[in-house]
Amino acid sequence: MARTISFKEAINEALDQEMTRDTSVIVMGEDSIGGTGSPGEDDAWGGPMGVTKGLYGKHGNQIMDTPLSESAYVGAAIGAAACGMRPVAELMFIDFMGVCFDQIYNQAAKFRYMFGGKAETPVVIRTMVGAGINAAAQHSQMLTAIFTHIPGLKIVCPSNPYDAKGLLIQSIRDNDPVIFCEHKSLYGVEDEVSEESYVIPFAEANVMRDGGDATIVAYGMMVGKAVTPKRRARWSPGGPEHSTSAKARPGISPDSLISVTLPAFPRDSGGPRGLPEGLDHFWNRSGSARKITVKS
Repeated sequence: MARTISFKEAINEALDQEMTRDTSVIVMGEDSIGGTGSPGEDDAWGGPMGVTKGLYGKHGNQIMDTPLSESAYVGAAIGAAACGMRPVAELMFIDFMGVCFDQIYNQAAKFRYMFGGKAETPVVIRTMVGAGINAAAQHSQMLTAIFTHIPGLKIVCPSNPYDAKGLLIQSIRDNDPVIFCEHKSLYGVEDEVSEESYVIPFAEANVMRDGGDATIVAYGMMVGKAVTPKRRARWSPGGPEHSTSAKARPGISPDSLISVTLPAFPRDSGGPRGLPEGLDHFWNRSGSARKITVKS
């Protein structure tokens, strides 16, 4: 049965259901419990955004507060995963990943390959990404791309509450390390979400709107913006003088896919014409993403 809940509530429900289903699933992070046992409201914080609020009362032996040391508890989560647990470690903001980066890219991402495929590391690192809540420079970055360049990691960045629940459950059950990125501006977004447990498989694009003239590719918060009717494409390969908007030509309808890529142009095409000054340098350094796009 489906009902309307928020993005934040969908994540909480996914954690709750997985901790109930499998006692090897543990949650750890700074203020994951927060306040329990001290004066004031029990279970006061539940993380900086209250995502894990209430879980301690249900799963007291599977959730813990950690010291303010990302390298320590992320490393502990990775070690626990290598020993048979399924930890979900909360890195408050992706901006803090530099503190524990060695544990992620030099350990968790490489265990399977360093040990001949015999080692599994089913760890999930939940982290907030993006701007939009006046959190300043060190708490507002969108660093998902850094992790996508590391072999051995799986990167997830859902765009709505339904996907958030299904993808987090899939991430917890996956046997490889997953970086689960939650855009902080989406926590209050609501959608219909099934009460039952369900998974959404990795590596499958979701067609949000069918069409035959243009493909808009987005992930995370940008999916919602991409399918908003007020957003119009204003650039064309012919340059600004040939540009037409969807509003001017109502026959144009976009495909919107949940994925991430860059504009598709053959390497020898010279790139798009009419780009703003400075973006030609960006174009010249985006060869790998262009290959992916052209093949798709």
